[in-house]
Amino acid sequence: MVTVGLCLFPGDGDVDGLDVSFSYGDFALFRRRLAIAEDFDLGEMFGFGGDRPWAEVSTVLEPLLNRPDDHGGSLSPSECAAILPRLEAVLVEWLSAEFRDAAFEGHIRDARDLVAVLHVCVRKNVELCFM
Repeated sequence: MVTVGLCLFPGDGDVDGLDVSFSYGDFALFRRRLAIAEDFDLGEMFGFGGDRPWAEVSTVLEPLLNRPDDHGGSLSPSECAAILPRLEAVLVEWLSAEFRDAAFEGHIRDARDLVAVLHVCVRKNVELCFM
């Protein structure tokens, strides 16, 4: 059970639909692992403790990575469509990793859940909402 954190869900009005929930700490760790998969350190980035500008990084995952955790908001259906194939590819990479500790297994589960939610967003042409 997540007590303090955020929930990502399709903006289709289906209150019983798919979602993925994170504590703020778990979401931070998940995004750091995604950034590593994209060959950069999120902690070096502006807004995450560093001063490296986002213009120096090229990743379709930027709309997911470069956002405040606690301001709600959403990603557009086109951003979801752009993120989805890369997130699926990262998931395949993670699944093929030889060493997977409990934290890594949790990130794999979260990535699977987020992929499922993004598929709904793309199929229904709705936003990915953050709450």
